[in-house]
Amino acid sequence: MNVLLIYPEFPDTFWSFKHALKFIRKKAVSPPLGLLTVAAMLPIAWNRRLVDLNTRQLTEQDLDWADMAFISAMTAQRASTHQTIARCKAAGLKIVAGGPLFVYEHDQFPEVDHFVLNEAELTLPDFLAGLEQGNPRRIYATTAFADLHTTPAPLWELISFDDYITMNIQFSRGCPYNCDFCNVTALLGHRPRTKSTRQIIAELDGLYRLGWRGSIFFVDDNFIGNKKILKSELLPALIQWQAGKRGITFSTEASINLADDAELIRLLVKAGFTTVFIGIETPDEDSLAGCNKKQNLKRDLVGDVRRIQRAGLQVQGGFIVGFDADKPSIFQRQIDFIQTSGIVTAMVGLLQAPPGTGLYARMQQEGRLFARLSGDNVDGTTNVQPLMGLDALRQGYRSVLETIYLPEHYYRRVRLFLQDYRPPQIKMPFNLNQTGMYLKAFLRSVYQLGILGKERAQFWGLLFWTLFRRPRLFPQAVTLAIYGYHFRKICEKICAPFQNACDPGGA
Repeated sequence: MNVLLIYPEFPDTFWSFKHALKFIRKKAVSPPLGLLTVAAMLPIAWNRRLVDLNTRQLTEQDLDWADMAFISAMTAQRASTHQTIARCKAAGLKIVAGGPLFVYEHDQFPEVDHFVLNEAELTLPDFLAGLEQGNPRRIYATTAFADLHTTPAPLWELISFDDYITMNIQFSRGCPYNCDFCNVTALLGHRPRTKSTRQIIAELDGLYRLGWRGSIFFVDDNFIGNKKILKSELLPALIQWQAGKRGITFSTEASINLADDAELIRLLVKAGFTTVFIGIETPDEDSLAGCNKKQNLKRDLVGDVRRIQRAGLQVQGGFIVGFDADKPSIFQRQIDFIQTSGIVTAMVGLLQAPPGTGLYARMQQEGRLFARLSGDNVDGTTNVQPLMGLDALRQGYRSVLETIYLPEHYYRRVRLFLQDYRPPQIKMPFNLNQTGMYLKAFLRSVYQLGILGKERAQFWGLLFWTLFRRPRLFPQAVTLAIYGYHFRKICEKICAPFQNACDPGGA
């Protein structure tokens, strides 16, 4: 059996970093972890070929070679998924589909022969058994949650490391919180389930053995959901693993209560973590209460962010406008919070209601649900009728974007972050390939941003300020300047429907 594992293309989004990747000649941020893991679950006699449409095209030779296509996708990949399914169907392939997109929208894909939904550790074996017996069902689904100790290591051999800037691994699934707008608990449950520390070290060893020397992203929706295991088992093991001067850096996602645990932050930093994404959502207490974001209530959120950054972790933040409790002042409050906190990578989106969430059920009951979820929470769209009115929400949203990604405001945040940031003194092993890549990225940034860009003054001001004030952070300064270029390009695209009223100073 020849199997194509196909990952559809993402549109140009906030997290695609497509405009930034050009500076380092990479094709995508990270590989499809789910498909690589599914590949490891398939019968050993099957031949596997992975096609990530974010790094290369699906060719006729691929289709001629294959007997079956496995397709996994998120909601944001919907358009590319339809196109991919049509090509596979025209080629006469049996199509098996899974992933978040299909869990709630499988009825929108009549061309798919079989759906393997929810967690593959539970549903894929049943499908494979049915296939071997010659009578596979069309839909395999479950409400149970898998034991991650049974999850195999991804088949990294199916990808080219040269295509990506970072690798992904997963330690846990599930989140102890129940935010009204988030479908993580609906898909993966409240109780965080973890792999064993031995599994994680084995996955890291596998990546290292194959030659990976870049960063690694722990994709857990809340990495600190089980602090006890983290502090007593995983982080000490990661610290020991790093003792061989491996120089690997990690990033992940966590809840804001990370700020309350100085020992946990210290262990994360010592283990090599440099960046954490945190859902801030909003500075408005009524909106936080309304969306059940209890962990963010009654806190000094700005103080929490700056405390984490001073301890050595860069905070990337998620923000939302369009809650029922939001007043017209919320847009300026969001701007003020982002600028004061020093969160450079600030993802601001309109409120969206994913299927399976409490928000979706409530909006449906109130008759305030319209259109389909785009899956891109930073594209200026919403499937919720806001109480403040759609036009007011869109105009306020535009004002946030055109402010925070103006070069003068963006670079001011970068400088504030670099003032606060206190990374550990880690001597990184010399890597000729990476050094050459980053040197070329710097030279391209000088040309694109320092010569051609509208942010020339801010770019050079940041570089010279960093050289004199925080010289050890010069690589971070250049990286964040390049990120800013990408974010402004995304902002321009989002604002274009508003009759080009937004001009955040893109190059």
